[in-house]
Order: sequence, then structure tokens, then C-alpha cells
Amino acid sequence: MTEPAADAPSVTDLDQLAEVEARCTGCELHEAAGPTVGGEGPRDAWLMLVGEQPGDQEDKAGKPFVGPAGRVLDEALDEAGIARDEVFVTNAVKHFRFEERGKRRIHKQPTVRQVRACRPWLDAELRLVAPPIVGVLGAVAAKSLLGQDFRITDHRGELLEQDGRTLVPTVHPSSILRSDPEERKERLAAFVADLKVIAAARP
Repeated sequence: MTEPAADAPSVTDLDQLAEVEARCTGCELHEAAGPTVGGEGPRDAWLMLVGEQPGDQEDKAGKPFVGPAGRVLDEALDEAGIARDEVFVTNAVKHFRFEERGKRRIHKQPTVRQVRACRPWLDAELRLVAPPIVGVLGAVAAKSLLGQDFRITDHRGELLEQDGRTLVPTVHPSSILRSDPEERKERLAAFVADLKVIAAARP
């Protein structure tokens, strides 16, 4: 049987993409996780934000960025003057990778193979939405879009050109949640500053 991701380049709209994507068996993550969590947002969004993978709440809801990191993202977008409903949000990996600890499911970083298995879905989203600007949230998304040697710390908040669009790397909002409480305000402000770079570059 052909892996559904092989059909991604021929998909012609986001509804069809969601149908094909839902059957993905390209890596083992689909065995334990919930539904495939594809991107969500306007079909003509000027900005696409690409994160790492769905978290526990996103896995249960089947929607991206609806958990704690999503709330941080919403706050930062608001402060940067960007409306969430004008942004297409997605992830480099479409299933939740986790390990169980008692009744809790703890996030685990996706492997390179898992990121590569999902790349056809991300490429399809980029093709169908065609956003002029892509915000790259965190190391996993950065390595997926900009290569394994890319380091966000070296290029954070910069406007990078790739395939006719502008990419702006920054941190993932979950990293703000993981930081020490006394550092969160400063880290949130730095994240907002990166999003303001994106807002200023809006076509």
C-alpha cells in the first residue's frame, strides 16, 4: 500500500489535504497518538507559523496550538499586533510524540526520521497557503525548514529568504513556559519582539 504522504504533492486544496493526511502511517507515531493534527487558519494567510508537534491537548482536540503554549502564542501575537485569526498555524510533525508517566503523557522531541516523514504535509501546506512570511518556532521547525545545522540562536529574529518567501526564526512558546518563573516576562518580551519583526515585514 502506498503511504498517503506520497499523494501530498498532488493535493489541490486544504480540505483534501486534511482527508489524506488523516490516514498517515508514515512513522510509528500514529500508533499511539490521537488524530493527525494538521494546520489551521485562512487559506490565504499572509503568515504561517510552524511549530514542532502537537502537545497533549492538541492531540486530544485534533487542533494545533490550543494548549498552554497556544495561550502564550495568543498573548504574544496580541502584543505584537497580529490577530490569531489571520495566521495559519501548523507543526513540522503532525502527531504527538510522548512517553507515559503514570497517567500523564510527557512530550518527547520528534526524531529526524519523524520530521522527515511529515515533511510532505508541511510542503503541501506551504504550497496551498503560499504565505509570504513564515515564522519558524523552535529548533525542530527550524531544522525541518532550514537544515539540520541551522541554529536559531545565530539568526533569531532575522528576515531570511527562501524559495520566494521570508522566514523568521524564533523560539517556540513552550520554551517560555519551561523557563524559570522570574525569567518568563523577559523571554516573553523577546518573543514578542521577534513577532513584531514579522508584523513589520507584512506585505
